[in-house]
Amino acid sequence: MLSRGIKSGLIMLLGLAITGCISMKMPEPTATMSNLEKIRGANVVPAKTGSFKLAAGKTPSLDKSVSGLRGSSVSPHSGSFAEQLRAQLEAELKAAGLYDAQSNATISGELIDSQVDAAIGTGTAKLSARFIVDQADTRIYDKVLTADASWPSSFVGAIAIPEAINQYTALYQTLIGRLFEDQDFRQALRKK
Repeated sequence: MLSRGIKSGLIMLLGLAITGCISMKMPEPTATMSNLEKIRGANVVPAKTGSFKLAAGKTPSLDKSVSGLRGSSVSPHSGSFAEQLRAQLEAELKAAGLYDAQSNATISGELIDSQVDAAIGTGTAKLSARFIVDQADTRIYDKVLTADASWPSSFVGAIAIPEAINQYTALYQTLIGRLFEDQDFRQALRKK
């Protein structure tokens, strides 16, 4: 017969195994091969990044944390999800040789939506931002783009939560890929 203390300890361990509560910081953004291929094949001029911030009217917590991780959390590398998106864009442009701090083409952005849900059965995540390109004093591009994902999500939190964090983190690369694929974006920065 197990003592009351051992039973309580086993129940606590089982609870931790099911929920898998963790707190994680997103990694520093790095370029992806697929995004490098997209932007290198776009025949665009070099650009620089401008301000990336939370869209007006959005709750400030949207830029700092995401819920839906069964009590666990993920935080942006630099303290802001909008800044995480800017850093991802800059990493991709630099790796492609298309970042120029002196360029008169500036890519800015506003974070509109950021969410993840490690639900039992199917996990989901979504990232949405407004991208703006100004050349000198002229706005040449302004569009909202969205990336989302869904995947099989385990009942066991220790499996589901890290997978949800990985899926959410990958959306930053996916969203920049959508920007690079966007024909209006390519046209706006096309080499003359």
